[in-house]
Amino acid sequence: MRKNLSPEILLTSRQRAVPCDQTQILGIVETALPMCRRVAAACGGPLLHLKQIECTILGKRAMSRVHREFLAISGPTDVITFPYGEILICAPIARSRAEEFGHDITAELALYCLHGLLHLAGLDDTDPASAQQMARTQEKILRTAIRKFALVKG
Repeated sequence: MRKNLSPEILLTSRQRAVPCDQTQILGIVETALPMCRRVAAACGGPLLHLKQIECTILGKRAMSRVHREFLAISGPTDVITFPYGEILICAPIARSRAEEFGHDITAELALYCLHGLLHLAGLDDTDPASAQQMARTQEKILRTAIRKFALVKG
């Protein structure tokens, strides 16, 4: 039984519009995973029971198609998380937001993966209070993970 073992994280880019360093993104996300699992232990999300998590970076057209098919909403969105461990990320939206907020694209894409992990941990952002709490949690975990990853890498 894998209950106490971390799931394997797979990261794939299926788009060409936004160049990204998948090795760095994966390193940051894997560094953040234990922190997300602690959130899951408190919130009871499915993250603790998953063997594998697939993070896929998509273009706008593919993300729009999934958004419409599964959520009946037109147009792309930044992140879609499925409870069985699939996280879809829209690279062009990440690039726009990274430019808007002055972030690095690697950190922004890692943030989107982390956002999906926190959904799998049991957090949601369906109302303003929970969205604010989720944003604070993901920012804190992201800062810590980037710092720890840089120490290990450097």
